[in-house]
Amino acid sequence: MRFASLGSGSEGNALLISTASGTTRTTVMLDCGFGIRETERRLAKLDMTPGDVSGIVVTHEHQDHVGGVFKFARRHHIPVWLSFGTYQAMREDCDGVALHFCRDGDRLAIGDLELRPYTVPHDAREPVQYVASNGRVKLGVLTDAGHSTPHLVQALGGCDALMLECNHDLKMLADSTYPPSLKQRI
Repeated sequence: MRFASLGSGSEGNALLISTASGTTRTTVMLDCGFGIRETERRLAKLDMTPGDVSGIVVTHEHQDHVGGVFKFARRHHIPVWLSFGTYQAMREDCDGVALHFCRDGDRLAIGDLELRPYTVPHDAREPVQYVASNGRVKLGVLTDAGHSTPHLVQALGGCDALMLECNHDLKMLADSTYPPSLKQRI
């Protein structure tokens, strides 16, 4: 199993998780916070095309995670998995996209990858993160968690690798032009 970040930050988030079995390769994109062209450009830097993406799994509805998901999926006919809470927040953007719902503890099979969503504390309707496995190794992913919980720790237990987003900078936030309400939320 391999993984590569297309980007992580307030401008956009996307992570690729791939596994190969014989002559087949499965690649899942976790979130897509970039526009179509930017996502395509970042894929090309990894010698990939949108046709290499088997599915998109969504963590939550904040724009830096979901901003390009539905346009990219619609253009390239890629199915999307998301929680019902995230769907409720994004339903107006979902037309023309093959949607699948997931929730904490579900098992999602996308090609040769198995993903298990788990809930995290974050200010979104039904935020989830994912543990991916190819049957041999497990990759845990954790972004945008307000704090650790026993459930989160248990979900990530036994992972062979973790991809953690750690880009919170108090000084950068204080010096930003964000409105006070957004600064407080962050």
